[in-house]
Amino acid sequence: MTFQETLIQILHRFSETDPVFVWLFFVFSNFAENIFPPWPGDTITVFGGFLVARNLESFGWIALVSSTFFGNLLGAWVMYRFGNVFLHWVKKKDFPFKDSLYDEESIEKTMAWFHRNSIAVVLFSRFSAGIRFFVSIVAGMVKMNPLVFFGCFAIAVFLWCGILIFSGFYLGAHWEAVLGFLEIYNRIIVGLLILFAIGFFWYRRRRKIADQNS
Repeated sequence: MTFQETLIQILHRFSETDPVFVWLFFVFSNFAENIFPPWPGDTITVFGGFLVARNLESFGWIALVSSTFFGNLLGAWVMYRFGNVFLHWVKKKDFPFKDSLYDEESIEKTMAWFHRNSIAVVLFSRFSAGIRFFVSIVAGMVKMNPLVFFGCFAIAVFLWCGILIFSGFYLGAHWEAVLGFLEIYNRIIVGLLILFAIGFFWYRRRRKIADQNS
């Protein structure tokens, strides 16, 4: 039995427990995916749409939407606060290989780029499990306006989680079909991010060589 099949069985059994535990589980799931990227949060969110489609009196739209928003915002807040103190800690802390690992000039340039494009980055980050974890941290590092950050984050949660929830809702018993699409989608996004990173570092290297030769 694959991990996905095991997860699906667990979700179906867990949905039959006390409604309070179901609500807390969805809060935890949305919280966990913000601080631990491997957590299958998108899969569980799609399953939430399926639960609502079953017309369970104990778990409806209000429970699903509230748990989704609360869990996501709590997770984002934790990572945002972590970013607030992490960079300061790294600057002050002495640790082995700090000189080779910590390049302040590169970090400052990255922070400046993020600051200029912060709204677009936060909105897009929710659509990729690979970067949503880091964006909250970086937003905290650059001390992005909390109201702007959480406002953009809430919009992104509404859009992305809304797509997942309605997919599970309208597909009903066939909600698992969404998982195949998510797997392909995530592979494409990761591939594009890798290509972007390679292109970015190649450009930086060429520019550095050109500056040295000029």
